Parts: sequence; structure tokens; C-alpha cells
Amino acid sequence: MPHFGRRLAAVTAALAIGVTTGAISPAAADPRQTDKNPTATGYGGAVSTVDPEASAAAIEVLRKGGNAVDAAVAAAATLGVTEPYSAGIGGGGYFVYYDAKSGKVSTIDGRETAPAGIKPDAFINPATGKPYPFTPELVTSGVSVGVPGTPATWERALERWGSISLGEALKPAIKVADRGFVVDETFRNQTQDNQRRFAAFTSTKDLYLQGGKLPEVGSVFKNHDLADTYRLLARNGMDAFYNGPLADEIANTVQKPPVDLTIDKKDRLPVPVGSMTAEDLEHYKAVDQDPTHVNYRGYDVYGMAPSSSGGTTVGESLNILDVFDLPALKADQPAVLHHYLEASALAFADRGKYVGDPAFVKVPTKALTDPVFGKERACELDPTHAATKPVLPGDVTSYDGTCPAGPAAAAEEKDTENISTTNMTVSDKWGNVVEYTLTIEQTGGSGMVVPGRGFLLNNELTDFSTVYSATDPNRIEPGKRPRSSMSPTILLEDGKPFLALGSPGGSTIITTVLQTLVNRIDLGMSTPDAIAAPRASQRNTASVTAEPAFIDKYGAALTSRFGHTLTPSGDSFTSASEIGAATAIEFLKDGRTLAAAEPVRRGGGSAMVVKPSQ
Repeated sequence: MPHFGRRLAAVTAALAIGVTTGAISPAAADPRQTDKNPTATGYGGAVSTVDPEASAAAIEVLRKGGNAVDAAVAAAATLGVTEPYSAGIGGGGYFVYYDAKSGKVSTIDGRETAPAGIKPDAFINPATGKPYPFTPELVTSGVSVGVPGTPATWERALERWGSISLGEALKPAIKVADRGFVVDETFRNQTQDNQRRFAAFTSTKDLYLQGGKLPEVGSVFKNHDLADTYRLLARNGMDAFYNGPLADEIANTVQKPPVDLTIDKKDRLPVPVGSMTAEDLEHYKAVDQDPTHVNYRGYDVYGMAPSSSGGTTVGESLNILDVFDLPALKADQPAVLHHYLEASALAFADRGKYVGDPAFVKVPTKALTDPVFGKERACELDPTHAATKPVLPGDVTSYDGTCPAGPAAAAEEKDTENISTTNMTVSDKWGNVVEYTLTIEQTGGSGMVVPGRGFLLNNELTDFSTVYSATDPNRIEPGKRPRSSMSPTILLEDGKPFLALGSPGGSTIITTVLQTLVNRIDLGMSTPDAIAAPRASQRNTASVTAEPAFIDKYGAALTSRFGHTLTPSGDSFTSASEIGAATAIEFLKDGRTLAAAEPVRRGGGSAMVVKPSQ
């Protein structure tokens, strides 16, 4: 059954049985946004998210005269209610903004930071002298929690570009948290995937496993604790998050995780404690940054600079691909996809070698996004055959765009980014655009709800390299932001918005954004088709991770003609085989906007416009 059908079935069930989660009241008490439409075209502003409640929150703000930034914060806060395992005020993210009046693209780095007291051996078990197993120990721990940046991002975005107060922006989310949302299969399945982790903590069990049971599809899930937390922030601003009792409670949760001691000791999860203090929260700052920029076939492509690797890696890949006339090959899709996969591998080699937090590491952002460097890296791309992986990184200290090019020494890295994150795209009637990716890392984050506050804390520090090396740009250090792959991207054509897009998916975010751009620009697909097309991800590994539908459609040609090895996708925490869950808005020549979301992945997305086309 398509996901919107499941949503309607869930509503019908809720109306029939009157089940709620949290406070008891009938599901019919207040209408809820449940329909998911993956495309919408019209005027007056648009939004695309993974969730209809969040999209509706953005549209409500836009209809009341708010701008794209106001609407983005409202949607993000609502996602903290309805998509709590992917995002929320316990996490961080990256905010990219196009200002129609100035024609300028700006960004905010709201990535989490490591506590000041963290040590290089923080991921080493002192009892064994060996690294903690990644799962379940490291991902379900206090030591994995970074200082949250999402609240500071919302506050900074509204300060710089918003037109309403934080309190006004939080109103739709407070309403949804209080009246509840209808549980669908995705929410139940994600809860089930994390059942043992959630049951390990009293606060998480009390919220998400009430009575020791999974939430039923069709029930209504309410989060009054989160509503009260949002009210606190609405009254007192984000200073109430980063200072005072709430900051103390967050730090205490990290240092003394609320482990359920009634569980038999032999069955308890090991939960390494963290070092975060209230002072770490007090000192957190969201950082204003210039975007990355490359030009691809006449489009100006703006992305997120380090600490994210999204802008540099997408940008470098496009510079490599720009050397080849892919539009002339569009009748031969496997050939175009071969180029895409090989360019991605080359850029990922450079990502691993050079990219980290620029406050701690000298990141050669200018070189990585230089078209001359991209041209030189393109020397390594054989149009007829896949290179043996991993490929070596390029030498950013000496390049002139000519072949052959001398490589640099290989980097030692292991990809530990997880797939859960969420993304949104918002525009308004004035032509302003927001592309915003936010996350708590793994589905369910650290698994720890701050007691009485209604939100999960992230496990973002697992994005640092898990084994410390003094030469690794992504080594763990106090106050440092771990490298991210989040890739919120805005394309301009002649100075005006053409396309904005982004996706969740850990390190596959980069390849999802890149492949969607190749689909749209080089293969000439519509934006909805470019999003819906089957995906594959090459991150400089021996085999290509590919959705089963991609293997069915292209696997034979890519294997026999080009020598690629394809492996079906699927993560280590769930049975999901999907890659990414993109959102996008395209700005059409006739003045309309086309909002597009996933038709199927992650249960389908929700696209809305203020004034639909007839």
C-alpha cells in the first residue's frame, strides 16, 4: 500500500479505536495532517519535508506572512515532534539561505561540538584498552553526545533573516506536540529497531515505550514534555537551553545516563559515560560561514563548507564531471552513471585526506573546489572502465590541470556516519530560499531522552574517527566539530534560484545530492523523476552500494561494460535498503515553484505550496 494510503488507514484506525499515546483523548479531537503528496506546484511559497505535519507548519507560517526562514524554523521544530529519531533540539545541522534582495547565499554551521573535557582516548574502553565496539556501546552512550547546535541555529537564523519571534515560530510545533500526531508504520518500525536501546533508559522507555509496548499504528502520540520545553524556549529564548536548569539536566544526562537499573545486570547495555558540562553548553556558538561555490554547466552551485564535507565533495565531483560532455551521453544512462560513480570516488578520496573542522585543521577548501584541480582529478577517470578502489587522493599543494597528475598519500579512515537525518527545502513569495539539513545522527540518536524534557540527545561524536591519529583531520579534539556529509545545496541560474535540494543518509547524502543533480541536469529528468530514480553510492570503496532497483536496472551494464561491483544497500541497524530521502524545490520559468519529495523512500515525503496551480 502506498504510504499516503497507510497514513489514511492509520487515521481511520485511530478514529475507530480512539487510541492515544500519552494523555488519553480521542484521535478525532483535532484534525491532523496525514496525507503525503510528493509533488506540489504553485505560487506564494513552497515546502518539501519528509512529514506532512512539518510541511503544514511551514505553510501556515508562510500564509500568515512569514518568510522562508520563519517557516523553516517552524518546520524544523515540528520535525522534532514527529521525526524525533532523526532530528530535534538535541542535535545539530547546517542551514543554507538565499536572500532574494541581495542575491547572496549565506550559511550557518550548527554542527555539534565535542566537550572541552574530552580526551583523545575517549572511545577507548579503560577496562580493556581497546576501542568500544561501535554498536551498541559507542552509539548508545554519553561519550558519543556532542553539544547540541540546533537551538542556536534556529535562534541565529531568525536573528539574521527572520521576520517573526522564536515564540511565534515554535507555535505550530507546540500544537502538534500537545494534540499529538498519528503513528504510522515508519515511526513504529523505527521504535522497534531501537527497542532494546530505548528500554535501557528510564526516560526513553517512559516516553517511547509506554507500558513496555511499541506505539501502535493508528494511535496518536503526544509529547507534552517537549511541548513544555518549547514553551520554555518561546518565553526565554535559547538562553534557557544553553544556560540554567535545562543545561544542567542535559549535562547530567550525559555524565550520568538514566540507565534502568531494574533490568538484570547481565542484560543491561553497557553505557559509557560522557564528560559534557553545563559550561560546554554555555560556550556553544553557531558559526556564520561563507558557502562553497562551483559552476556546473552554467549553474552556480552553493553548498556547505567544512566542518561539513558536503559542499567540497559535491563541488569537486561536479568539477570533475564538468570536464566530460555528459548531456551528449544521456541516451546511454549507464555511461553517465559510470562517470558519476568514478567522480564520486575521486572526491571521496580527497574528502578523507583533507576535510575536518577548519577551526582545528587547515582545510584546502579553495583547492578542493578549484575547477583546475577538478580538471586534474578528471585525468584519473577512465570513461571506459572503473578504477580499482580505493583510489588515491590528489595533491592539493601542486596542480595545474594537466595529465598525468601525481597522487598524494592515502588517508586512513573508516566511515562511521549513520543514515538517519532529515532535510527540508523552503521558499517564500519574495523568492528567499532555505535548504536545511539537521540530525541527531543515528536513528534514535544516543537513545537517551533528557528526563522530563521530551527530546533525545544526539550521538554525533561517532562521526569522528573512532581510532585517534594525530595526522587524521577528523581526529577527536575538545571543542571540535566532527566532519559531516550533510549537503544542503542551492543552485542559481543567472543569479536567480533554479533548484534547491538536500537529503539525509550519512555519507550517502553527498552521493544522493550529486546523483540527483546529474539526473536533473545531465540526464534531463524532471526534478520529481530525478528524486525518484534508483540510487547508488560510490564512496571510494571496493564495491558500489546500490539500491536493489538500481542493480536491477543498471547492474548488468555497469558490471559487464565498466567493471563495477555492486552490493545491495542496507544499514547495520535496520533492514532499510533505501539510500537517502531527498527534498527539493525547482523554480520554473513561468514563475511557479515545484516542490518535490520522495514518492516512496522513508514512507514518502510531503510537498506543499501556498497557492496550488489549478
